[in-house]
Amino acid sequence: MVMLERHELDAFLTLAEELHFGSTAERLRVSTARISQTIARLERRVGVPLFTRTSRRVELTATGRRLAEEVGPEWARIRAAVERAIEHGRGTTGTLTVAFVGAASGQLLVGVAEVFGERLPGCRVVIREARAGEVLPWLRGGEVDLALSTLPAPDADIAAGPVLVREARMLAVPANHPYARRDSVSAADLARVPLLTEPIQEALTLVGAGQGVLPVGAHARRYHPRPDVVYVLIDDAEPVEWALLWRADGATARVRAFAEAAVDLLGQP
Repeated sequence: MVMLERHELDAFLTLAEELHFGSTAERLRVSTARISQTIARLERRVGVPLFTRTSRRVELTATGRRLAEEVGPEWARIRAAVERAIEHGRGTTGTLTVAFVGAASGQLLVGVAEVFGERLPGCRVVIREARAGEVLPWLRGGEVDLALSTLPAPDADIAAGPVLVREARMLAVPANHPYARRDSVSAADLARVPLLTEPIQEALTLVGAGQGVLPVGAHARRYHPRPDVVYVLIDDAEPVEWALLWRADGATARVRAFAEAAVDLLGQP
């Protein structure tokens, strides 16, 4: 089986269009001698002439014409597919899907998407809300390209961008709980009360019912106010840090551009 190389296909198909060695060489930015050598070598491999040459003109033979008709459209489709793949990787087209958990994260991503859209108008951003337990499976499964989540990144297969938001860590407690009357609590105080791990909306309902307490970021005071819940500062806890996460093997130009837009929008955390 004769396998044609890329430069051979380019030379053959371009010469089939131009029917002139000089014009073909100019289009492909090589020498005329290079085109002549490539066509001669291709004809030896195929076993029959593909062009007839005289001092005045170049013409396709019957075999050459048939080869051009059969190969030309397929080669054009292959080149177009490769160009689309390159554009997709560069981030100039396509869709970028970003996940978030909670209203505060969603609001932040809308602002980042606006900045990103101004820079790459050919790339559409889709923002999806996820439950806390869905973020990593969505990333690893390729359902989303990025997610705004808390640090640290859980494993080596998940990469993280710079810290975008840093907020105090607080404790949601029942309004009638003794801790609700304090200005702050310590990490040691958490060992004396049952900690909830359910998703925040469900957990806050349980907090209000007096069934436990929930560590949260300071944004919860604004986005989840409840008459039966009080938010108290945990004064010796590390702050909650938020960043964009993505698959370590999925750092396309689109992903990097979105992360850069987030940093430019928010500045220092």
